[in-house]
Amino acid sequence: MTSQQATPQQLVEKALELSRADGAVVLVDAGTDANLRWANNTLTTNGVSAGQQVTVISMKNGATGAASAASGVVGRSGVDLSTLEDLVRASEKAAEESGPAEDANELIPGRASADWDQAPAQTDVSVFASFAPALGETLAAARAEGNLLFGYAEHSLTTQYLGSSTGLRLRHAQPTGSVQLNAKSGDRSRSAWTGVPTADFSDVDVVAAGQDLARRLEWAKRRIDLPAGRYETLLPPSSVADLMIYAYWSAALRDAVDGRSVFSKSGGGSRIGESLAGASPVKATLRSDPSAPGLECAPYVDAYSSSAETSVFDNGLALAPTEWVKDGVLAALPATRRTAAAADAPLTPFVDNLILEAAPGATGPSLAEMTAATGDGLLLTSLWYIREVDPQTLLLTGLTRDGVYKVEGGEVVGEVTNFRFNESPVSLLSRIAEAGRTERTFSREWGDYFNRAAMPALRIPDFNMSSVSPAS
Repeated sequence: MTSQQATPQQLVEKALELSRADGAVVLVDAGTDANLRWANNTLTTNGVSAGQQVTVISMKNGATGAASAASGVVGRSGVDLSTLEDLVRASEKAAEESGPAEDANELIPGRASADWDQAPAQTDVSVFASFAPALGETLAAARAEGNLLFGYAEHSLTTQYLGSSTGLRLRHAQPTGSVQLNAKSGDRSRSAWTGVPTADFSDVDVVAAGQDLARRLEWAKRRIDLPAGRYETLLPPSSVADLMIYAYWSAALRDAVDGRSVFSKSGGGSRIGESLAGASPVKATLRSDPSAPGLECAPYVDAYSSSAETSVFDNGLALAPTEWVKDGVLAALPATRRTAAAADAPLTPFVDNLILEAAPGATGPSLAEMTAATGDGLLLTSLWYIREVDPQTLLLTGLTRDGVYKVEGGEVVGEVTNFRFNESPVSLLSRIAEAGRTERTFSREWGDYFNRAAMPALRIPDFNMSSVSPAS
């Protein structure tokens, strides 16, 4: 059979028409991607790619209705009208072969996005029109200073079309971009990194980023060996994002109620309503908002599989601004409809962005100002290879990388040893001595998977550098 091209909307409608299941959800993701790479102060490659993924979720109600429904999920790329039926039947077979789903529920009632009929949004190399000349200037500056710059810039624009047998017709176009820069001294003995998130590259100041990296390489000319121990430490927004994103991913209400997480209450249930701030003078708020300026994300649940924090039965459920921690108190945990009802808790679905603030709307010092106010401490650059040690306390371990600097009398005086750290992001919330201004940031460890975060720099009086690391 010859290929039969179709619009995403036509694929959604045809898949629903072909479905023999008791209920169905279809997601079509049409995306384009543009990228630039550079190494040794020279642009190396650039390119544009396009792709499309079709996911069909079939529901079988069984003898007792939706409460015991089963679901089957199958997704494929390269699907057109001639191969769509195979995908639908595979999804139905997966549902028939699975047992009753723990998250079973009625599908969300129908509603439609005003822009449902629009074609997929697209990106191309023109998104780098102002960035590329500035990058050239930055590469030339590094060359003149005897340093080497390596990096990658990427911009993707994915348009999702979500349809269901109950009449959902939702569309969301998601731009996602980032720049990662790594600078090395000419002899490669010193290294520094920075990452910048962006929706369209209009707000990326790569010249300033390059100058910051050059400054750090200068700091690293003096080497100071330090032993393991607890140090007053300034965590930049990027490192705060590394830790708080992991905490967010570990915060499912179901796991808490089941006694499997740091958010579980002794004796049963969750810790919702308890203070996490302890004796900290900073009563932080951790929140998500699908319409947060610069961090906009899908305003509805788009689940490709079910997990502790999301459900395929909840596809299309409208999202709202949610405070997870409010002024230091645990206020909510990510929950599906089924989990929230079982726990008699508010329905608070997972949202694809995360914001930490010392207080809503408050401003604070910059990282540079916090550094200038430090008598004796450490300034981190980034964390990496973060792994969980203990889910009951959410103890994480990982390594520092690309520059840990010694601060004395408000001045950076040199680069110190790299360390392995052992810390819990939940414990850190109770030990914040000072928080800076909240700004959009890029998590080095998780930024490729979770791009939309805004965090402040934090001053932790006793950050646990558990051992010295040979990492560079």
